[in-house]
Amino acid sequence: MSHINYAFNPEDDALPRDKMKLRNIASTKYSGDWPSIPHSHSYAELFYIVDGEGQFQINDKLFPVQAHQLVVVNPNVIHTEVSFESHPLEYIVLGIEGLEFTISDAAEGSFCIYTFKEDNDVLVCMRKILREMQNRESSFQILCQAYMDIIVVQLMRNASVSAVPIHSRLPANRQCATVKRYIDHHYKENITLDQLAEKVSITKYYMVHAFKREYGVSPINYIINCRIKEGKRLLAETDLSLSQIAAILGFSSSSYFSQTFRNAEGTSPTEYRKANQVKF
Repeated sequence: MSHINYAFNPEDDALPRDKMKLRNIASTKYSGDWPSIPHSHSYAELFYIVDGEGQFQINDKLFPVQAHQLVVVNPNVIHTEVSFESHPLEYIVLGIEGLEFTISDAAEGSFCIYTFKEDNDVLVCMRKILREMQNRESSFQILCQAYMDIIVVQLMRNASVSAVPIHSRLPANRQCATVKRYIDHHYKENITLDQLAEKVSITKYYMVHAFKREYGVSPINYIINCRIKEGKRLLAETDLSLSQIAAILGFSSSSYFSQTFRNAEGTSPTEYRKANQVKF
């Protein structure tokens, strides 16, 4: 007799299930009277291009799209879709509340476009959600939520993104979200408050207070937090010197890095490395 048992540990579940909720789903086919107006939402949207060709406008830039591409648009990102009349766009769009996608290869982290094979679980699950919402049979909400989970997992596996919960009690301030996203992808650079304020066309004073009210930390301290988090990873997973790590993270000197690290973690970078470094 052969028997193999696999135990499931709930702690291994990487999805923020208590935060993410299916908000809506829609199936759209472009027609000449479709208004193409830039807009944003307080929730994330996943656009699966079923057929056709066109462009997505994200903030002020245009990106070409075609069949079997998935466009991920984060909350509070200004966007719209533009179809080519010769080959009209047809897509399914899924709205997900309480979730933001951390996108590693996007310059601003606001969106990504991923190409799937024609036969894929994402399109199958989107169509199943549509069918469940249309028929509304017993417990259809449970199935819809489960299909949404599968879509998010497939996206995390195939498109180099991770799902991060966001506070859904109030819509995030669009300007603060833009500043945070910029910091997330540029914290190693020499970022000033003036630069951040200029990104969203507001005063430095307003930006600092709005950011702290939204996220509970000032922009400067958030930059430091990002640098320290990456510093801990570099200390544990590489044999780079403190001077090299300080330079990578944007600190002016290794002594300043060490001082900042100690203030944040209560220990020196050297002591942290001794206790946490992965053996090569």
